[in-house]
Amino acid sequence: MNPYNTPTPAPAPSHPWWKTTPAVLGLLALVALLSAFSLALGFLVMIAAMVAVWVLSPWRWFTRIGATLGALLLLTVGAGLGGQLGDSRTGTADAKTADNVRASGTAVSASPSASRPAKAADYTGRPLNEAEKDARSAGYTAVNHDAADEDRVIILRSGWTVCFQNSDASAKTIDFAAVRTSEPCPEKDGGPLPWPKMPDVVGATYNKAVGDLKQAGVDLDRVTLDDVYLDIDTPTAAEAAQDGDDWRVCFQSPGKGTKVDSATTVTLDLGQWTDADLVQRCPSEKDTTYKIPANDPDYDSGDGSVGNGTTDRDSGAPHRDSSSSSGGSTGGGTSVGTVHPGSFCSPAGAAGVSQAGTPMVCGPGSDGRNRWHRA
Repeated sequence: MNPYNTPTPAPAPSHPWWKTTPAVLGLLALVALLSAFSLALGFLVMIAAMVAVWVLSPWRWFTRIGATLGALLLLTVGAGLGGQLGDSRTGTADAKTADNVRASGTAVSASPSASRPAKAADYTGRPLNEAEKDARSAGYTAVNHDAADEDRVIILRSGWTVCFQNSDASAKTIDFAAVRTSEPCPEKDGGPLPWPKMPDVVGATYNKAVGDLKQAGVDLDRVTLDDVYLDIDTPTAAEAAQDGDDWRVCFQSPGKGTKVDSATTVTLDLGQWTDADLVQRCPSEKDTTYKIPANDPDYDSGDGSVGNGTTDRDSGAPHRDSSSSSGGSTGGGTSVGTVHPGSFCSPAGAAGVSQAGTPMVCGPGSDGRNRWHRA
């Protein structure tokens, strides 16, 4: 009985057990325990613990943050311990197996083909993209690098060719060393590109020049031809090869000893003459001299007359036509292409055609000097 008639305080409300601090702490400890066996299961329990910390627990906000960080730490530690336990179990099992083999005195010898990993295929000389695709199909991890000493980044692999490869069959990795398809492979991985050097072909016949370029390793597809006389057109490679001993190299570019790389264009400036021609030498400069002096518009014959003026570059230089030498020649068989009737010419017997297509021949005129007239 209360003599002071004071009301008795009501008992403090009790919280369900799952909302109590011990229950939340136990859930956090369960995160570390379960993550040691299964990371996925430990992660799910950690999510449940976070819900309990932020929704059910009566903790202050900074305590909840600390509990969250602690849960992440427990998850990491538990997973690490689980991995170590797994490695220990594997090592123990392997040790037991080895002990059993030694105890029994029985050794199992595997065949070389079974114990040694299969060697990677040889991909050298193939496009890099195809080599990497086939290597991946064989189970290899493929990487690449520049085979030259320039350390370039390989972007478009289809434009590169494999020069060397370094494979590890046990690790199933392969490293391709490649160069651009238009480039030669270096002597060793990381070495300089062995570009060919331009030989000296000035003065050689076209046939001899082509042989020297091939021997030096220069790609003939990179060779362009030009002429040196104002009245002789540039031959094609087929035309020059047809009469390869009649064409001579007067000038070349680049000069002797220059590296001929994938960006270099080789130019051969050709002159043509036979034993029947009056001029049998290269001019001092290209595009300054007429092979036949009478074709020069400024040619002075000595009697006050000048050349025909119809064969310089602006009016259309005559071109070499092998068929005219046999169809219109009455003398030495030399053909000079388009000529102007009545103009001075040389040598006697040379053949040509007028602009109208009439066959012409070089022979003595009424004044006793050689002029073009109908054949």
